[in-house]
Amino acid sequence: MKQYVLVTHWHLEAPIGRVWEAISRVEEWPRWWKYVHEVLELEKGGENGVGSLRRYTWSSRLPYRLSFEMRTSTARKPFFMEGIASGELNGYGRWHLAPEGGTTRVRYEWSVSTGKPWMNALAPLLAPAFRWNHGQVMAEGGRGLARYLGARLLSTDGP
Repeated sequence: MKQYVLVTHWHLEAPIGRVWEAISRVEEWPRWWKYVHEVLELEKGGENGVGSLRRYTWSSRLPYRLSFEMRTSTARKPFFMEGIASGELNGYGRWHLAPEGGTTRVRYEWSVSTGKPWMNALAPLLAPAFRWNHGQVMAEGGRGLARYLGARLLSTDGP
């Protein structure tokens, strides 16, 4: 299995509370994030959603889809949330939010290995394309979140 460690930064002209609410309401992501096709809650979590389990289905700029489950392992409103992924991707995702004046800086860490046999077999050749694709998906997420919040996306960068 190929391991990927990908980091994305968004800087949004919106207060941290609004950004946190949008990011933590993952079932609404398909409304504003172009490449998120479906988020299904499989198990309810406790306080702040910790322990909840959801199945995500994503598409991308490249012609494939991925589905995986993610269990929320930590949530410290409005600064940090972590989920553990399993299925076609295995690893963790971590959202870090930090206020900066009336704006919010978002850092997303995605450390996963691929679970699809074809992705593992082609990883030596396609790893750069997979990284590029992740960057495209995340950049669109930043743009979509800004539109959803009625805010400006001041900057975005990725892997």
